[in-house]
Amino acid sequence: MQVRVVCFLAALLLAAPALAQPAPRPEAPRAQAAEARPPLPDDSITHHTLTLPGRTLHLTATAGSFRLTDAQGRPEADIAFLAYTLDDSDALTRPVAFAVNGGPGAASAWLQLGAMGPWRLALDGPPAPSSPATPVPNAQTWLDFTDLVFIDPPGTGFSRLATDSEEVRRTFYSVDGDIPPLAEVIRRWTVQQGRTASPRLIVGESYGGFRGPRLVRALQSEQGLGVTGLVLVSPVLDFGWPMFDTNPLSLAGLLPSMASVAAEAAGREPDLAAVEQYAATDFIADLLRGRRDAAAVERLTVRVAALTGLDPALVRRRAGRIDLHVFQRARVPGEMASLYDGTVASPDASPDAAWNDQPDAVLDALRAPLTSGMLALYRTLGWQPDGQYQVLNEAVSRAWNWGHGMGRPDSVHQLREALALDPALRVLVAHGRDDLVTPYFTTKLLLAQLPEIGAPDRVRLLVTPGGHMLYLRDASRAALREAARGLVER
Repeated sequence: MQVRVVCFLAALLLAAPALAQPAPRPEAPRAQAAEARPPLPDDSITHHTLTLPGRTLHLTATAGSFRLTDAQGRPEADIAFLAYTLDDSDALTRPVAFAVNGGPGAASAWLQLGAMGPWRLALDGPPAPSSPATPVPNAQTWLDFTDLVFIDPPGTGFSRLATDSEEVRRTFYSVDGDIPPLAEVIRRWTVQQGRTASPRLIVGESYGGFRGPRLVRALQSEQGLGVTGLVLVSPVLDFGWPMFDTNPLSLAGLLPSMASVAAEAAGREPDLAAVEQYAATDFIADLLRGRRDAAAVERLTVRVAALTGLDPALVRRRAGRIDLHVFQRARVPGEMASLYDGTVASPDASPDAAWNDQPDAVLDALRAPLTSGMLALYRTLGWQPDGQYQVLNEAVSRAWNWGHGMGRPDSVHQLREALALDPALRVLVAHGRDDLVTPYFTTKLLLAQLPEIGAPDRVRLLVTPGGHMLYLRDASRAALREAARGLVER
């Protein structure tokens, strides 16, 4: 797949236009193109007993939505959520985690049925559209140590815009306009449930990780709610970070992940520290010497071929500059490695074509089981809206407003501000080492640029085996859970 799917950031990582942040959500009256749509069904509240290894959890599940309106009270959007609260717990001290996924255009099903929720999809091996789609009790649920609220932005899951207004669509489908409605839903759920005293966590995956620091700042400054924990899974924190195959920093950020994939394919554990050291020093230095420096190209050829397992002749032709698309197709001839986990591959459907746009072996393979699993879960919870459930909505991705001008959006600025403003805030950033879309080393280099604000362990980086959805591997899902528990119970 040459990043046909925009969701989970892939297309943006490769060819994002020059960007600037759009104007904040306007308060002025808007002309409506049509009458407001009927709201989603009333909330459904059900009670469940979850039998897990070594413990039994009694929980209350609420499937419902919030209708958002403009300053004049005109409907704009219906935001669906799924909330799980542990029975017989103290709401004043019990933490609550609000989770969003990314895309833009991805529902929170990925985190819910993949990592955190009371139920998950039991995948045995690489996913496929025909993989089992019946949710089973999740032994690694986070419900033991925090209540959970999964939120779907408009156009994802069952959430939707409540009007045909083009102005509303442009506002909600934008970098900045996306944040206020999510923050409003968090505030409204918190107040409605009497949870203003509860410690709060924000959990975001992929573009949801980009949302994370911005949500923290919006809650702090606009909604009057503090946040004590921020968990970012496979995030992109800065779209201004170089993302082109001609830029040494971009190639350096990707090299350790390619080396990890090659090592795992060879049946050995990658020496990430050694690869990172090379990527940040001699690798960049030789790239900067340019393609015309024969000695530098030869050094790159030897080292990069050894690390990636690629044919030295190919590496030499590329002057040591191997981007994710070259690696995707060249790692195993006749196969297309997944950009979301380079250790997973599918047969090359167009082996003679110069450009292959086939579905990704991980991302696209998960669409059907996740969708079916969420529909089965909603049926169990007694909440069944009309309309299609959107686990990945490419229309939202295509419509996303990234702005205009020379700038590119980032969330590092908001992360710095949030850390400086609240000394209680702790951050966990988790990456799968085999992720080629959001390479962990790029994030590691970015985090190293943060100023010293408070204790050194306030921002922790967790790198596990696996890809973009690192929680698809049992051990990595367990490691993520324990790291999140440590953030909550510190």
